Amino acid sequence: MVYFLLSSLFVTLALSIPVAVAMAASCAFVFMLFYSGTPMIQLLAQAMVTTADSFPLMAIPFFMLVGTLMSRSGLAEEIINVGDACTGSMAGGLGASTIVACMIFAAISGSGPAVVAALGVILIPAMVKRGYSPAYAGTLVAAGATIGPVIPPSIPMIIYSVIAGTSVVSMFAAGALPGLLMGLMLILFNYVISKKRGYLGKERQGGLKWVLSQCWKAKWALFLPFIILGGIYGGVFTPTEAAVIGCVYALFTGHFIYRKLNMKNLFEAFVEAGLLSCLSMFILGGATTFGRLLTMEGIPQKLAAQMVGISSSPIVLMSMIMGFLLITGMFIDTTSNVVLFTPLFLPIIKAAGYSPVLFGVVMTMNLCLGMITPPVGVNLYVAQGISKAPFDLMIKEALPLVLALFIAIVLTIVFPEIALMLPRVLGMFV
Repeated sequence: MVYFLLSSLFVTLALSIPVAVAMAASCAFVFMLFYSGTPMIQLLAQAMVTTADSFPLMAIPFFMLVGTLMSRSGLAEEIINVGDACTGSMAGGLGASTIVACMIFAAISGSGPAVVAALGVILIPAMVKRGYSPAYAGTLVAAGATIGPVIPPSIPMIIYSVIAGTSVVSMFAAGALPGLLMGLMLILFNYVISKKRGYLGKERQGGLKWVLSQCWKAKWALFLPFIILGGIYGGVFTPTEAAVIGCVYALFTGHFIYRKLNMKNLFEAFVEAGLLSCLSMFILGGATTFGRLLTMEGIPQKLAAQMVGISSSPIVLMSMIMGFLLITGMFIDTTSNVVLFTPLFLPIIKAAGYSPVLFGVVMTMNLCLGMITPPVGVNLYVAQGISKAPFDLMIKEALPLVLALFIAIVLTIVFPEIALMLPRVLGMFV
């Protein structure tokens, strides 16, 4: 049964059928051939619907909506201006401000493609105007947006927490410093590349006082991450409630403060958030059903036994899993990977002595690389549609940025306190 399930999945994916449909179709084939006439088929089919019946997962559509509202209300532009003011005239200054803006926006939306869509339309033309190549400008935005699912709030981490039984708040706290590390590595590599190519920054119009004035000007936009993350870590509200509060805040500031959020923009924001949320939920339903079929056949236990048989070294086991996820991340989107492989690898990780919270963070970081690597590379596709650069050139430009992100992953694994220090300081279980 398992071989038929996997082979049908690979065939449907080879036919360029969307991942969500491919997983649902392969499960349907197994239902008809192996579980026909038994109550099991009804129970498993219901998993497609009941998977979404979870309070933590309600945060996904609301965080999506926060991102789409910000991109249309003027808050995103204010964040970009702050990043530009902070980086100043350093080599690759606008590129560095792009990464800073991506990190700030990531602390609001939690979605990589949402970051590209919101910031790319503003930042890519601006970088091209200052002499950046269109391919590099688009790739840099796509790479910066990979931080979106790592810096809290994070949609993949919400899904991981539901599956692994860990605390969503602990996962959010653990993702903060690794996300900042990813951003710092990208800024460093961007500086080296820009220095070599002569990509210059924009001269500051003043000193520290002027930078602080730019931050004060963008206070309404910068206050939103503090509301969301401060409320979550302070125990004032849950991540789902924080997402709703973020939507209300974005609606209020976009309409009454910046006066850019009209009925037309509001309708477009709701439609885009709805489409993105439906895609995530559909993938989650198909992947959950797929995972339950594997669990019924005892595949997680068999895989764990085989991997432990190869080596009992925790470092070797973690390296094998990370290598596997690095490959699957190139072909399957982040959400599907989290749902499919968390039940498979979590028992191995626990047996090796690693924290489930640490594994959730490095797993998310690893899978984010798939957002800028073909054939999936969703961030690259969105950025390419904005920059109009040849896709093969964007892949070439992505290689050093992928290396920068990979170094951040390795450092987090070698020094786990990068991820676990903040949750421990806040008194959370890791």
